[in-house]
Amino acid sequence: MEKQYNPSIVEERLYAHWMEQGYFRADETSEKEKYSIVIPPPNVTGVLHMGHALNNTIQDIIIRHKRMSGFEVMWMPGTDHAGIATQNVVERRLAKDGKNRHDMGREAFVGEVWKWKEEYHATITTQLKKLGSSCDWSRERFTMDEGLSEAVRKVFVRLYNDKLIYKGKYIINWCPRCRTALSDEEAEHKELNGKLYHLKYPYEDGSGHVSVATTRPETMLGDVAVAVNPADDRYRDVKHKKIVLPLTGRAIPFIEDGFVDREFGTGAVKVTPAHDPNDFQMGLRHNLEPVVVMDEGAVMTGGIPEKYIGMDRFECRKVIIEDLAAAGLVEKIDDHAHSVGHCYRCDTVVEPYYSDQWFVKMKPLAAPALAAAVNDEIKFFPARWKKTYVDWMENIRDWCISRQIWWGHQIPAWYCNCGEIIVAEETPAKCPKCQSANLTQDPDVLDTWFSSWLWPFSTMGWPEDNEFMKKFYPTDTLATAPEIIFFWVARMIMAGYHFVGKLPFTDIILHGTVRDKTGRKMSKSLGNIIDPLEIIAAYGTDALRFSMIMITAQGSDVFLGKDTFDIGRNFANKLWNASRFLLSNIKNASGDTGNPAETAGCRALTPELPIGRLKSEDKWILSKLQHVVKNMDDAINAYRFNEACHIIYDFTWHEFCDWYIEAKKADMYQDGDPQLKTDALSLCGYVLASILKLLHPIMPFITEEIWGHLREKTVSGSAAGFDSIMFAEYPKPDPSLIDELTEGNFELLKNCIIALRTIRSENNIPPDKTGTALIIPANKDAAGWLASQTATINLFAKLSETTVDENAQKPAFAGSAVVRGNQLFLILEGLIDKKVETERLTKETARLKSMAAAAKSKLESENFISRAPADVVEKEREKYQGILVNLEKTEKALENLK
Repeated sequence: MEKQYNPSIVEERLYAHWMEQGYFRADETSEKEKYSIVIPPPNVTGVLHMGHALNNTIQDIIIRHKRMSGFEVMWMPGTDHAGIATQNVVERRLAKDGKNRHDMGREAFVGEVWKWKEEYHATITTQLKKLGSSCDWSRERFTMDEGLSEAVRKVFVRLYNDKLIYKGKYIINWCPRCRTALSDEEAEHKELNGKLYHLKYPYEDGSGHVSVATTRPETMLGDVAVAVNPADDRYRDVKHKKIVLPLTGRAIPFIEDGFVDREFGTGAVKVTPAHDPNDFQMGLRHNLEPVVVMDEGAVMTGGIPEKYIGMDRFECRKVIIEDLAAAGLVEKIDDHAHSVGHCYRCDTVVEPYYSDQWFVKMKPLAAPALAAAVNDEIKFFPARWKKTYVDWMENIRDWCISRQIWWGHQIPAWYCNCGEIIVAEETPAKCPKCQSANLTQDPDVLDTWFSSWLWPFSTMGWPEDNEFMKKFYPTDTLATAPEIIFFWVARMIMAGYHFVGKLPFTDIILHGTVRDKTGRKMSKSLGNIIDPLEIIAAYGTDALRFSMIMITAQGSDVFLGKDTFDIGRNFANKLWNASRFLLSNIKNASGDTGNPAETAGCRALTPELPIGRLKSEDKWILSKLQHVVKNMDDAINAYRFNEACHIIYDFTWHEFCDWYIEAKKADMYQDGDPQLKTDALSLCGYVLASILKLLHPIMPFITEEIWGHLREKTVSGSAAGFDSIMFAEYPKPDPSLIDELTEGNFELLKNCIIALRTIRSENNIPPDKTGTALIIPANKDAAGWLASQTATINLFAKLSETTVDENAQKPAFAGSAVVRGNQLFLILEGLIDKKVETERLTKETARLKSMAAAAKSKLESENFISRAPADVVEKEREKYQGILVNLEKTEKALENLK
């Protein structure tokens, strides 16, 4: 083994080997129980970010764990064409060269987008491999490949024939920048500080006016009525009157509608069916003809005063208010915070727009998907997302699926001059009604999510009935971000039920958002993005994966800084160094040491545990290992990945490396008993092999590399017979090795050693000086146990002698501690100069008292508390508490010394 672990060399070599050997390929003919996942397909808009790193690490942990647990696993990779988003980035790139899609034409522009797709699809695939993702790359899919396109057309036609897809003029969310319709979920609402304008609409007979309030006065030019609640007596005597719409001179009526809230404003509302979704519904109820006053770019148009034609909507708003104010028709203007829809791709303020669109009727599709959640047939992790899902499904609205862009699945509908609409999977040759061949395909494309909602089964070859789909559908687990629970998760469940008759998955893991250490979401505009490839280059993939997972509780946001990845790098180095130390002391299985400097008499590892020759520390580590095995397996199966990281980290670093290996060094280095040496190395090798297998799903590269070295040193069994660790059996707990009594005793031993080490530290005893200790045990059991472990105590606490005596008297000059009733004394005579140490501790006590007084005074200052930021005040409080703790320790040490 190299002296230092070099992840950049190891990772590239190992991943290439895994790919060459076909280790990730799923076998539909296998008789093993299956476990399958489909990747949430990344958009081909660019490169992967830390959110992708988190998401795919979670999936890879699950897949590797299940593979080692004996399942035939299948992880389907792929990418999404991401209609609006990808078209936008390509249009921006073309604009730099002075080109636009309209000048190029549809076919040429789509060709440019395909070039972009090929470039970034390859980049994304490379990045996923860098992350260690063990996907079945032989089955990689794209949402616009031939098979998926066929599935999309089949679904559209089937839903149309079932009268679940329809076309009509409705109010939809419209992005003036992207010039396309958006679904409700794609119009992200943000709280804005705007204005509420109270306007006067005069009665036609000159007898007064009615007051209405609006946040969008530019839309008033399209008003067709003023509505009041039929139960509102304030308008009983005027509701028969006609109203003159200001600035236009057009007469509009009062209407009565129960939708109007009598408590809002004056109880009278303007009705603009072409530019407000609620008004649109009101217009349908009252047969009001919509008046469109904006075009697709949110520029004023139509039958409105010429002055306003051609103005941008926000410019027009300003001018209209000026004109109304000049006419004395502005009653008042209030500050008003309200929620405004924004395009989820370009962040433009969305405009409610009246246009011809295609829709899916969602209520019939939602019923079984809703029941699945209510009946716990699907489970959410964390469980709190169930309520969010259920609430949305209970109030689901029809889905606008047409988009006025060019990149995507063109809607399979053709129009004939005779008025016939032909919906078909293949391009029709002629109109079935009039036999005309002059047909025009609908220019719109389908919403990106219309192909994505079919992803779990379309990627497996549906609608073809094949063995692969029979084996791996339905899948088992979906790991994704909660922001697409409506866009994607819910719709996949509906599609799975409707088209295949089965849930597409049962477990839904919704992980948090990756943020910087201050809690801000990572974005280019904030300049706080951490590139996963940069981290991999600097720290290694395993360090990235382990660090990110260890700090992320289930469903919680992730707070990252570049120093976060020190956690994983340091752990990888600790594991490497411990493995290198152990394996350097073991011969190869062939008998050839391969290293002349190896200790004479070392033998190759054997997998059999020397049960009849186990020492106390062996029983302890083996018992602890069984708990770790069970708890790790439970944590991963429950998707508590951070808990799994903490379990293996603590066991590997603090128990195996810090205690067990150190305790076994005496047996390894002695020459009198070859069997003792062999047992020590075999036991360390057994525990190391278990650690590697437990850790492999989280840190696949370093565990594979060490495993390879371990195989060379193993005669047969635990490490032999498996060319790759990913096919080794995931450890199972052995109840026969659990020894609670020894665990308890060993914890007592560790705490006693820690207490003696603390006495050394507090009394400034040089590391090279050995001392003697006395233990007055609490009872006979403790006396017997501690007396049997004096060699271990001497080793770890740097002592020449330890005496355990129930009848001993407290020494005159000694540092002391009490552990579970056992009195511990470290004899200080000869270890320290009492006078010098007393002077040092006296000075230190005075210094700490001064610091404590200063810190206390600062915290009692009203000026500091009121002006300093909360985090600064909190740090000062923590600092003060730390000083008090150190002061207490120093005073106690001084008192003991005196």
